[in-house]
Amino acid sequence: MTQALIERVQAVIVDLPTIRPHKLAMHTMQRQTLVILRITCSDGVEGIGEATTIGGLAYGNESPESMKTNIDIHLAPALVGMDAGNINAAMLKLDKIAKGNTFAKSGIESALLDAQGKRLGLPVSELLGGRVRDSLEVAWTLASGNTAQDIAEAEQMLEIRRHRVFKLKIGANPLEQDLRHVIAIKRALGDRASVRVDVNQYWDESQALYACRVLGENGVDLIEQPIARTNRGGQVRLNQRSPAPIMADESIESVEDAFSLAADGAASIFALKIAKNGGPRAVLRTAHIAQAAGIALYGGTMLEGSVGTLASAHAFLTLNQLTWGTELFGPLLLTEEIVTQAPEYRDFQLHVPRTPGLGLRLDEQQLARFARR
Repeated sequence: MTQALIERVQAVIVDLPTIRPHKLAMHTMQRQTLVILRITCSDGVEGIGEATTIGGLAYGNESPESMKTNIDIHLAPALVGMDAGNINAAMLKLDKIAKGNTFAKSGIESALLDAQGKRLGLPVSELLGGRVRDSLEVAWTLASGNTAQDIAEAEQMLEIRRHRVFKLKIGANPLEQDLRHVIAIKRALGDRASVRVDVNQYWDESQALYACRVLGENGVDLIEQPIARTNRGGQVRLNQRSPAPIMADESIESVEDAFSLAADGAASIFALKIAKNGGPRAVLRTAHIAQAAGIALYGGTMLEGSVGTLASAHAFLTLNQLTWGTELFGPLLLTEEIVTQAPEYRDFQLHVPRTPGLGLRLDEQQLARFARR
C-alpha cells in the first residue's frame, strides 16, 4: 500500500439549534456549537472528526473559537506532510508542540481514525482493539428545571423505549429546592427508571455530605461531581461516606488525573470523555487505569453531534465492562443534522454501524447552511 500523507486539516465552526434550552449549573445552552475537522489525505481519503465543548469557556479552557484558531495556526501546519496512517506519531507530535488542547486534539485523532478505517475497510472500533458489543445503553438528561415538565418528558421517553436512565442537572438552585425536584421525579418514575444527578461542582463539602445522604436514601443511583475538582480531600471523604456512588467528571482533565484519582480513592465511578482525554485512543488509557483500580465506568458526553458521538461510541464498544452505560444522546438534542444519516437510537440503545471508519458521511448542503461565516 502506498503511504498516504496528510495534505490538509480544516476546522469548521458549526452552530446548530437545540430542541429546547438545556440548563446546566454553570450555563444554559440555547444552541450547540461544533468544530468539525476534515483531514484530506494524498490517497483521496478524507477523515472527519469533531471537537465540541459545553457553554464555551463557562465549562473549560477551550472554546470553539480557540479550538479553530489553535488548529489553524499551530496544529494543522504540524500535521501536513505526515504519514496519515501513523496516528501514534501524529498525536505524539501534537502533544510535543501544544500543551493541553485536548478537545482540539480529540477532533483530530477522531478524524485520523476515521480516515484510517476507511482506508483499511474497518470500523474505528476494530482499530481500537475490537468491539465486544454493537450497541450502548444511553441515558437522557432532564434539564428543563421544571419538575412537572421533566416527569412528563421522562414518561414519554419510557413510552417510546428511547431512554430508561435519566440524569438531572442540579446545583444552580437552592439546595433544598434541588432535592425536592430530584426526589419528586424519582418517586414519579419509581423502579421503572434509574435516576442520577450531576452537580457540576456546585456544592461545598458540607452541602454535599448532607445532600448525598438524602439523595441516596431516596433511591438516586449515582451522584456526579458534587464538589470542586480542586478539593481532592473532600472528594475522598465524600466517596467514603456517601450511600450513593460518586462519579468523577470535571476531576478528570487528563489521563494523569485519572491515575491520581484512582490512587487517592476519590471516586468509585469515572466518566469517560474523549474530548477531555485527547481522543478515542486516549480515553481508553483512562478506562484501563480505572479497570485496574476496580473503578466502574460510564461513557460520558460533551453533548457532541453525530460525529463526536460515534467517535466516543466506537471507543466505548471495546470496553469489557461499562457498568453505568453511556450518555451519548447529543444528536438527539439537536433539531438539525450535518450528516447524511443520523445515528440510530432504539430500544434504549445507540446502535453503532460496522461500516468503515466512523460510519458517517457529511451532508455538504447542511454543513454549508450552518457553518459560521
